[in-house]
Amino acid sequence: MRVVDKPWGHEEIWAECPRYAGKFLIIKAGEQLSRQYHERKEETICVLQGTLLLEIGPVPAQVLRLAPGATYHIPPGTVHRFCAELEDVRLVEVSSPELDDVVRLEDRYQR
Repeated sequence: MRVVDKPWGHEEIWAECPRYAGKFLIIKAGEQLSRQYHERKEETICVLQGTLLLEIGPVPAQVLRLAPGATYHIPPGTVHRFCAELEDVRLVEVSSPELDDVVRLEDRYQR
């Protein structure tokens, strides 16, 4: 497993091959990923621990509150952001293999 530190927590990449990728995302309480979309990457997530706030769509975004066990599919081109509010969030993501396909629209960490 490959661990990638991020300003919002870290990723644990447990599968990476030409056809798919799998990783755990651990988002620290009070942190969020960038508002982003992917040109080619397609992903499905499942919340394992904590409550994920999932922002979908352009501003003003629809905000979904996903509890452990909830899943969500994100097709290419979908604007989204993952947020951990009051507690750490752990989720699993299975996606197509384009892990570097990220178009950031807004980012509190100036990346």
